[in-house]
Amino acid sequence: MPQLKGVIFDLDGVLVRTDQYHYRAWKELADSLGIPLDEERNHALRGVSREESLRRIYGDRPLPPPREFKAQCDRKNARYVELISHMTPRDLLPGAIELLDGLRAAGVKCAIASASKNCRTVLDRTGLDRHSDAVVDGTDVTASKPDPQGFLIAAKRLGSPPGACIGVEDAESGIEAIHRAGMPAVGIGDQARGADLTVRGVDELTPQGLRDLMARR
Repeated sequence: MPQLKGVIFDLDGVLVRTDQYHYRAWKELADSLGIPLDEERNHALRGVSREESLRRIYGDRPLPPPREFKAQCDRKNARYVELISHMTPRDLLPGAIELLDGLRAAGVKCAIASASKNCRTVLDRTGLDRHSDAVVDGTDVTASKPDPQGFLIAAKRLGSPPGACIGVEDAESGIEAIHRAGMPAVGIGDQARGADLTVRGVDELTPQGLRDLMARR
């Protein structure tokens, strides 16, 4: 039976409330392009790269030339960076710090694995950087979820075999990535379909509960 050595967390919507800032930035861009975007369609952008998000926003519409497409991605990112520059620890989701600190006190290492290239800014603004042992962000990976690359790199940086880690995600693509990495998956919210354990938020998780999940593999 593998012993739990590490827990790898997605960032947006799992530990912090950044999804609202992503939505505002994408919504402003979509409005300027005359493309409808509501919160329901925005959920399909969870856990994927900036470029893939814009492709999904365009949907069946023809994409602009590559240079213009990149400029639109850059416009969205600039607006998002502006929005998150005002983040504080108040943007942390309930129970995030308590769970991270509880796991580390119990001898379980914690990592952040995010598709966002602005991950480290969010960690710095919210103070999460002081409560994790390793970080993987969008600058470290070459493949988007459901590719397991981010979770595998995070496990390596923790010095733990993937099979001794649990992943925590709020998107179906992230749950698939965790399973493809050979880890049990915890899903945050009903949209994280396919998880081995589903909860409403990290405040419902405990170190012992995660150990029990690992023991049930």
